[in-house]
Amino acid sequence: MSSEPSSPPFAAERAPSALESADPPSESRAHGVLVARGFMYLLLAVCALALGASAMLWQKLSNIQEQLARQSQEAGGNAIEARALARQAEELARETAARQALTETRLGEVALQRTQVEELVQSLSRSRDENLVVDIESALRLAQQQAQLTGSAEPLLAELRGADKRLERAAQPRLSRVRAAIARDIDRVRAASVTDVPSLLVKLDELARQVDELPLANAVASPGAAAASARKQAAPARPRWWEALLADIWDEARGLVRVSRIDQPDAVLVAPEQAFFLRENLKFKLLNARLGLLARQTDSARADVAAAGAALRKYFDPAARRTQAAAALLQQVQSQMRAIELPRIDETLAVLATAAAGK
Repeated sequence: MSSEPSSPPFAAERAPSALESADPPSESRAHGVLVARGFMYLLLAVCALALGASAMLWQKLSNIQEQLARQSQEAGGNAIEARALARQAEELARETAARQALTETRLGEVALQRTQVEELVQSLSRSRDENLVVDIESALRLAQQQAQLTGSAEPLLAELRGADKRLERAAQPRLSRVRAAIARDIDRVRAASVTDVPSLLVKLDELARQVDELPLANAVASPGAAAASARKQAAPARPRWWEALLADIWDEARGLVRVSRIDQPDAVLVAPEQAFFLRENLKFKLLNARLGLLARQTDSARADVAAAGAALRKYFDPAARRTQAAAALLQQVQSQMRAIELPRIDETLAVLATAAAGK
């Protein structure tokens, strides 16, 4: 009985030591949780910074892409424009080279003909008939070249008639075939319809001279002068002073407003300082047509005349007499331009070659 009461106090004394031994593990666990949370927060902060940096980098990349796209578009436009300019320059150079080659070819042919004529003069050992035939052939070839350069059949006709007269004076029976061929070629050349280049040049010069006198479609007329002339024609009697004063006031009031019909909107927008350049541009078109006729470029000359006519109808007053006269003259020039080649005298040249060979 006495030993039982002493055992509980012992047990009570041993219990606190067991609880004390259990506290250190819970503190270490709480410390680990705090460390884990801190690491997690740090990781989240690093992720947030990385996302922000990625967003800024993406924005910069987008701006760079937009700038590169704009630069690429501008470069493409510049390349297209450069190709167009290069194509125009190439076409102009090709056309200039073709004209120069044609001129050099014709000059070479003329020089060759001159050389042949000189050789003909120096060949004194030939017979009279052979010299006559060769001389006529050379002269006809030279006349044909001159007719092609000038665009007129008159030099060729004159040389054919001269050759026929020379053959008639020679009175050689074996040259009768040559005279017959010359007669047929004369009829063929005379019947051909060719462009009268000298008259066309005169008309183009006259049109270029009249350009400065043509009234524009938006030119403001003087209504006061027109009304005064109308009053003089309607009332030859001298009006009273107050009637003249009222008429002048009425004319000035009518001159404040001008109503007219212009079918071409571009003609209204022509400023007074641009009228000079408009007239000079029309003169340049007429000058280009003139040069095209001289260079035997009928299609180019016809295109320039058509462009001049379009500018005349578009920018100048169609009701004015001078404009109507210029348009009529321009229509005549355009109708007289024909791209018909001069007939060749191949038959006469072939018969002359046969006669020169003694056949």
